[in-house]
Amino acid sequence: MTVESSLQSQGRTRMMELTAQQAMMHYSQAYQKLYNRPPADARALDQDWVVVNGARMRANELEYLTQQLCREYDQVISQRKNMVKRLLAWFKQ
Repeated sequence: MTVESSLQSQGRTRMMELTAQQAMMHYSQAYQKLYNRPPADARALDQDWVVVNGARMRANELEYLTQQLCREYDQVISQRKNMVKRLLAWFKQ
């Protein structure tokens, strides 16, 4: 087994060990950061299942959605930085 495949399997194992409460906490933080408000409907059903906006899913699926929210947040920040840079360049002219 290569080091890379070992790290990937460890990452998958760690993701599988993620509890619903931890997934909800990560999701809530990412949602709050992106939309500046807490999620409307997000609750843990048991150790592995959560409900988010009426959709029932496993904790690892919610963690995947959280990663998507983080990528979207990074894109928004990048767009804002680019806009500021363009404005500064325009004012320097």
